[in-house]
Amino acid sequence: MRYRIVVFLLVVGWVFPAFTQEAYRDSRYDAFFLEAICERAKGNNDAAFDLLNHCVEIDSTKSEAYFYLAQYYGALKQKEKAVACIEKAVALEPANSTYQETLANTYINLHLYDKAAVVLEDLYDKHRERDDVLGVLVQLYEEQHEYEAAIKTLTKLETVEGKSERLSYAKSNFYTLLGNKKAAIAEMKNLADQYPNDQNYRGLYANTLFLNGQKKKALEIYNDILRIEPDNRNALMAMLTYEKDEGDPDHADELTEKVLLSKHITSQDRVLLMRQEIGQSEQDGGDSTRVLYLFRKILEQPQMDADVAILCATYMNLKKMPNDTISGVLEQVLRVAPDNAAARLQLVSYAWQANDMPRIISLCQAARQYNPDEMAFYYYQGIAYYREEQLDQALNAFQNGIGVINEQSDPDIVSDFYAVMGDILHQKGKDQEAFAAYDSCLVWKEDNYGCLNNYAYYLSEKGIHLDKAEHMSYRAIKAEPKNATFLDTYAWILFKEGRYAEAKIYIDQTLQCDSDTSAVLLEHAGDIYYFVGEKEKAVSFWQQSLSRAETVVPEPGQPVEDRRQILTRKIKLKKYQKE
Repeated sequence: MRYRIVVFLLVVGWVFPAFTQEAYRDSRYDAFFLEAICERAKGNNDAAFDLLNHCVEIDSTKSEAYFYLAQYYGALKQKEKAVACIEKAVALEPANSTYQETLANTYINLHLYDKAAVVLEDLYDKHRERDDVLGVLVQLYEEQHEYEAAIKTLTKLETVEGKSERLSYAKSNFYTLLGNKKAAIAEMKNLADQYPNDQNYRGLYANTLFLNGQKKKALEIYNDILRIEPDNRNALMAMLTYEKDEGDPDHADELTEKVLLSKHITSQDRVLLMRQEIGQSEQDGGDSTRVLYLFRKILEQPQMDADVAILCATYMNLKKMPNDTISGVLEQVLRVAPDNAAARLQLVSYAWQANDMPRIISLCQAARQYNPDEMAFYYYQGIAYYREEQLDQALNAFQNGIGVINEQSDPDIVSDFYAVMGDILHQKGKDQEAFAAYDSCLVWKEDNYGCLNNYAYYLSEKGIHLDKAEHMSYRAIKAEPKNATFLDTYAWILFKEGRYAEAKIYIDQTLQCDSDTSAVLLEHAGDIYYFVGEKEKAVSFWQQSLSRAETVVPEPGQPVEDRRQILTRKIKLKKYQKE
């Protein structure tokens, strides 16, 4: 009994250490692999990468660590190591479809199409339900010009999906590329025979005949199709192509019109044909008569989309046709596609050229419904209201437009938004708000010279921040040294600062540059001349200003009559009157 126990213990002592070592290795691998996945999930990729490498050191016969390492090496642009890892994972677990698919995609990305095809063929053999793999294989074989292999793969697809236009056409095309015209024609004939009442399949069969040199037979089929279905798109397009290339030009023109007016032709077809007509017309000398005739005939029909009308308007622009004529087509675009911002902006441009502010307001109001994020419509509507002296409506349009400003907005337009808002707010007597708007304007565009000038002038009128006003005004006249308005502003700021001699230099330049001197400018000239001691000339300027007093724009809250009274006192007393 004692002997048997000793033997048993010896046996156990010999087996137990080996079992413990394998189990220990597995448990260590599992622990480190789980920790790697946890670190990966937390975004700690460096730690995950190190842990996965340690997993491989513990046990190089397990596939999971290699699979994830391949992804990290790929991210590190170490392609060779990435490929080696995923190849190792597939070798260790060849039945794993995820590994195989990843390896195939890796090969494809490296343009190793032959290797990718081998992997995908093996994947499909093991997973016959993966018919999507066959579609990828067809593309790979086509890329490698292995047309026979592509045909075999398409045949496999047909056993799964059944015969179809897509598969038959692809097979026929590959047969044509192989120079096997007979097989290419037979493939499409089989499809047409399988669906004898489907004229589109007969049309595809005719196309194949035509491409493979049997034009006469193809034309017979096209004509028969059109006898049965006079508006069959495929037959019409095929016949038109033939007539244009090899037929009678007059018949081709007649057929072109018939095709363009067919209800079964798509908008894309019409656009394509009209581009061809435009190209031919330009090549023949540029006579627009026939092109415009075809556009008119098409647009007389109900339109499902705006594509043809847009092309027509573009062509009319090319031909420099009158704005009113183009506007009619653009209006048709908006009836079909009221959210077409480009067409509406073109109409706004035409209205601007015609100085038709009510029209601009109407167009932009509709645009705010269909294109609420298009800043340009708020801008033009605000400007139009401003030109119509509807200040509240203009301010509302600009304020709404500011709400759609973002980082991608055009700085020039945004800057003008704030500049005009500042002008409006000043006219409404809200100077602090106006100055804030001007500050915003200059943030978006620091060299908005119109804003710099107005901001500077209004500060000088308030008698505040004259140093800032002078700096802004000087920037404006440096940019536009012959701008009379800018020069007048600078002269007036110098006057406000008591620098009368300098002010006279700039007011004289202003008078030289202003061909239609305003009442305000003349009054400024008089005030400046008074303080340099030329009182008689000052009175002359005041008298000229008074004669134009009806054009004087008063400050907010100050009637025109008050301006006349001030000028009258200056003239009567021959003395400057502080307002």
